[in-house]
Amino acid sequence: MKCLVIDDEPIARNGIVDFVSKIDFLEVAGTCASALEATSYLQEKQIDLLFLDINMPYLTGLEFLESLENPPLVIFTTAYSEHALDGYRLQVVDYLLKPITFQRFYQASLKARQWYQMINSPKQNQLDPFLYVRQEEGFQKISWIDILYIEGMQNYAKLHFKDKVLVIHQTMISLEETLPAEIFFRIHKSFLVNITHIDSVSGGRLFIKGQELPISRTRREALLKEVVYKNLLSR
Repeated sequence: MKCLVIDDEPIARNGIVDFVSKIDFLEVAGTCASALEATSYLQEKQIDLLFLDINMPYLTGLEFLESLENPPLVIFTTAYSEHALDGYRLQVVDYLLKPITFQRFYQASLKARQWYQMINSPKQNQLDPFLYVRQEEGFQKISWIDILYIEGMQNYAKLHFKDKVLVIHQTMISLEETLPAEIFFRIHKSFLVNITHIDSVSGGRLFIKGQELPISRTRREALLKEVVYKNLLSR
């Protein structure tokens, strides 16, 4: 994926360029010190992913993104958390708060790769990233990409998000068949996890946002082979 790094701070730009150089599926196509410079750059070259700072002079990252007719995938990089809702509204891939750790950067990059593969998949009838689930008398819009993990309870399932839990009338089998297999992995008969949100794997345990989940013996080897070893940076 060809990346454009946009940030008015040289240290921040260089830090992201360094992180990108460590990830084999990313390539820095260029860097820009302002959104105005990036506007001209995008008119001349094809970019797959923007690492976009928000607070920049003259034209903010938000204003810049809203001005684009067909924007690339975007990961916001900012020191200010109050713009998180704007990121959700503009359907960006992720929102990284400075100072950015490599672990968090890598997690966001994996998420961007999943979006990129999904958008460019030749398969027909692709699953829309936004779905609706029945809640009481109405329907609530959700982004399945933001689901941390799913917990099965007979004919019901709990969808665990960072800030909420939704209970829906659906079996784990039907959810596993509906959601993309390259993102959701069954680690246990009662748990289906979004691999882009995995923080660590240790023995028979998996951790997502501080929550410890069990890995069954029959699924542990598959998890290591299909998820961990496949994206292993250091051996």
